[in-house]
Amino acid sequence: MTPAELRAFCLSFNAAVEEFPFNPETSVFKVLGKMFALSALDATPLSVNLKCDPEEALRLRAEHPAIVPGWHMNKRHWNTVTVAGLPDRMVRELVEDSYDLVVAGLPRAERLRLDRP
Repeated sequence: MTPAELRAFCLSFNAAVEEFPFNPETSVFKVLGKMFALSALDATPLSVNLKCDPEEALRLRAEHPAIVPGWHMNKRHWNTVTVAGLPDRMVRELVEDSYDLVVAGLPRAERLRLDRP
């Protein structure tokens, strides 16, 4: 997966936006103001921080050397995923899971806003 493909996939989710609150090099992808992915898209190797269920995070880290505790994040809830170390399909699933976790944590009224066209 290329940086452009990662950016496009993150922005393909309902109400997803890209912001640069830390510096111009770090893309932060949010849904209704809540972060679900963070990446320095021009870095080598390409990696992305993604939210994850704590038990699933431990399992993924044990099974995949390309998945480690989230760099500069709450390591219980965030993983850093080195994109080149995993199949594209798995990276997409991890990004989608992160988005879904963040949406599930939004207040009901905000989740309902996402369902409207």
